[in-house]
Amino acid sequence: MSVLSVNLAENSYDIVIERGALASLGRRCQTVGLKGVAAIISNPMVAALYGTAVRNSLEAAGYSTALIELPDGEEFKNSATLNQLYDDLLAAGVDRASFIVALGGGVVGDIAGFAAATWMRGIPFVQVPTTLLAQVDSSVGGKTGIDHPKGKNLIGAFYQPRLVLIDVDTLKTLDQRQFRAGLAEVIKYGVAIDLPFFEFIETNRAAILAMDPDILINLIMRSCQLKAQIVELDEKEAGLRAVLNYGHTLGHAFETLSGYHDLVHGEAVAIGMVLAARVSAAEGLCNQEDVSRISALILQCGLLIEIPGFNRQSLINAISADKKSKGGTITFICNQGIGMYAMTQHTPEELLQLSGLEA
Repeated sequence: MSVLSVNLAENSYDIVIERGALASLGRRCQTVGLKGVAAIISNPMVAALYGTAVRNSLEAAGYSTALIELPDGEEFKNSATLNQLYDDLLAAGVDRASFIVALGGGVVGDIAGFAAATWMRGIPFVQVPTTLLAQVDSSVGGKTGIDHPKGKNLIGAFYQPRLVLIDVDTLKTLDQRQFRAGLAEVIKYGVAIDLPFFEFIETNRAAILAMDPDILINLIMRSCQLKAQIVELDEKEAGLRAVLNYGHTLGHAFETLSGYHDLVHGEAVAIGMVLAARVSAAEGLCNQEDVSRISALILQCGLLIEIPGFNRQSLINAISADKKSKGGTITFICNQGIGMYAMTQHTPEELLQLSGLEA
């Protein structure tokens, strides 16, 4: 078992990483002082796999439980789903003395966390991420929210969980597409923050793809450590935390234009990282060898880097909707070599030119 503390004063919490962790959920909820009804929010696939184990653990600890299922997919991370979730929470008797358990991937964690932040002006919640992407990124740091038709995650709140419980064994049932998509967020940390971690991924790529449990625990722990270090310094993204958006500005634009369906989040981020590396090279912050090395690792991890077709104006509009856009320019995260970052300012049109999307 590995335990990592995220130190945020009164918002501090632990991240627990171990095999078979679901069995300890009820006891750990008691330890952090949670009471009342435990509303488990999941999707049909994850609920079928792990809903019973989670309910059993919570009920063995004395909690009454309610299982609420959301439709599966980023395209359902919207206001209509959120409003239905509020109806379900009301029907389940979830009051201000209750708490939410987000059981699933990034979509479940984001929308369940936002529901927790806003239901009765805020109730506690616990993240139980079951996808690699959620385990290494979205479950940590307190970003919650829903998408808007014109942009991803435009509606949301910073709201920290009381606990993050990562059961590495849940990755055994994750399909390969989603597993590879999660690796994009892992690679992000190496490219933008930590060269030794990038080299660890390169060296252990075969074991990672074979889902060696010991390697995965190390991979998840280091990813969470890197994210926690940034979040502790900049909880609400006043500046430094923006580095965690490496690859996301252009990635989010492609994801939005795909209708949140044709590309899953990690796939879009992988493409965005390749383009961010090109922008970085054009700005003189890295060389072509770095771009090739980043692109090669992404490809070797089973992710495609082919740029999707786009309408120029639609792409500019999608980039302009990025949350880091102010006054027509965007704070864009570049890689400085590999393992360091730099922040630059560009218009959407400049990004198209620098990334090679518009010759």
